[in-house]
Amino acid sequence: MICESKIAVMQKKTKVALITIGSIIALGVIAAIAVPPIYSNFVSRNAADRPSVTASSGDSSSEGSSSDSGSDYAGTWNIKTGSEAGYRLNEVLNGTDVVVTGRTSDVTGTLTIDDDNKTLSAAEIEVDVTTIKTDNDRRDNYFRTNTVNTAENPKGTFKLTKPVTLKEELTGSAVVTAEVTGDLTLNGVTKEVTLNVDVAKKGSNIQVAGVIPITFADYNIEAPSLGFVSVEPTGDVEFQLLANK
Repeated sequence: MICESKIAVMQKKTKVALITIGSIIALGVIAAIAVPPIYSNFVSRNAADRPSVTASSGDSSSEGSSSDSGSDYAGTWNIKTGSEAGYRLNEVLNGTDVVVTGRTSDVTGTLTIDDDNKTLSAAEIEVDVTTIKTDNDRRDNYFRTNTVNTAENPKGTFKLTKPVTLKEELTGSAVVTAEVTGDLTLNGVTKEVTLNVDVAKKGSNIQVAGVIPITFADYNIEAPSLGFVSVEPTGDVEFQLLANK
């Protein structure tokens, strides 16, 4: 009788253990299925918009206003508050694509337009990479310490290497698109890049927006791969600039 009782107790414990293990496995399966879409939806909602410009020939706000005379736009322009730059990439979480964007407003630099009011003869832009932020502090810390060596390379820069002449003067309310070529420096590595930028006037300011597709390995940037989370090997550097004289 005692042996039978012990056997019954052992069988009961075994059954409880199997049920517990089965429950844990079931929860794991549910999490693997449910978490990626939830995470994807959450992050996608927080992804920043693509950079763009909005042309305006006049502006009565504190930014001031300007006539449509092209001569107003010859000279050197300084990047001002309201500018931003950063990156856009695709994470893959358990097979689910997630768009991630990082942004900073710590952008400085100058743009130079010649007397013909159509030629951008010089441009230098500097971004403080250490201040780029996404919606997740852990991701940002990993970016600064493991992805990009911001301790040694805290700045990202772009320098125009070939003058570019716009199709028309910066007058009226038109958005002018131009192809520009320059040196992009990231993580201590400099590469020549060519991209399209949109340029427009807004009151007394000039707006410039562009996207630079990059391959991370070209800049000695290792796309993270942490098992259930991985990053595509390519992404975009994005910028939206506001400049005034």
